[in-house]
Amino acid sequence: MSEGSKVCVTGGNGYIGSWLIYKLLARGYTVHATLRDLKNESKVGLLKSLPHAEGNLVLFEADVYNPTQFDPAIQGCEFVFHVATPLAHEPGSSQYKDTSEAAVAGAKSIFMSCVRSGTVKRLIYTASVVSASPLKEDGSDFKDDYTYSKTLSEKHLLSYGNDENGGGLEVVTLPCGLVGGETLTSSPSSSIICIAQIVQQERAYKSLKFLEGLLGKVPLVHIDDVCEAHIFCMESTSISGRFLCASSYISLQEMTNHYALHHPEFTVKQEYKDGQSKDIKWTSTKLCDKGFVYKYDAKMILDDCIRYARKMGEI
Repeated sequence: MSEGSKVCVTGGNGYIGSWLIYKLLARGYTVHATLRDLKNESKVGLLKSLPHAEGNLVLFEADVYNPTQFDPAIQGCEFVFHVATPLAHEPGSSQYKDTSEAAVAGAKSIFMSCVRSGTVKRLIYTASVVSASPLKEDGSDFKDDYTYSKTLSEKHLLSYGNDENGGGLEVVTLPCGLVGGETLTSSPSSSIICIAQIVQQERAYKSLKFLEGLLGKVPLVHIDDVCEAHIFCMESTSISGRFLCASSYISLQEMTNHYALHHPEFTVKQEYKDGQSKDIKWTSTKLCDKGFVYKYDAKMILDDCIRYARKMGEI
């Protein structure tokens, strides 16, 4: 790829989207980023203040609930990162009944925008590790509409990539584990806070307990590795399909015992430390087999979450 190649990032003001844009700009790419509201000065200002943004970052207003708005942002780009996703249903929407319907329609429309552009070579979708749950293939046992919408969107995008009408467009999906580290956004990421607050908040513990029950262990990945994995999938000569993005697989017992040992300033409930340990083995080497190397292990991720949460006054 030549320096200055155009790429598009949907959901540019989010946790992953903003970090990805930061890294792409540092590498010399021209980035088209979409936001739901260009009048939101704090979110627009964050992206415009990134190093190398001047002259290399172009912002577009686009909403998954109005997926045809993405055409101008995608036009002329070689690669598209579809990171945007509706977290909650728009109550005023008469077009879609829930977030799942909106997310799938948005994914399909963005895929077709890529095909129509005539320039996009590969679409890379930021998926969720919940789609790797062994519960049911249709996702009907998932806890909420968000997790279900992520699973359906990924499934549809992979099928579009295999479709003969896809115009040869390659589709990569990256189901990401629970993402930790820091954030560029002004508000803390819910995943970081959940990881850090497990020793203090019952709600955080229950959320991770749900994830462990869904997957057997809690897959962790650092935000830096997540973004590097996305860029790796873009810069690879040819790549398509599904690649789980997680560097570590840890039980709640291992997580709370780490905090009890290395962060004694927190009082960890004994019931958390003595929780049942499950002998479940997780592994996914597909991304590493392609040549990708993770830089952060579980300890580094957990410690970074504690450091950031403390800095933000969350713990």
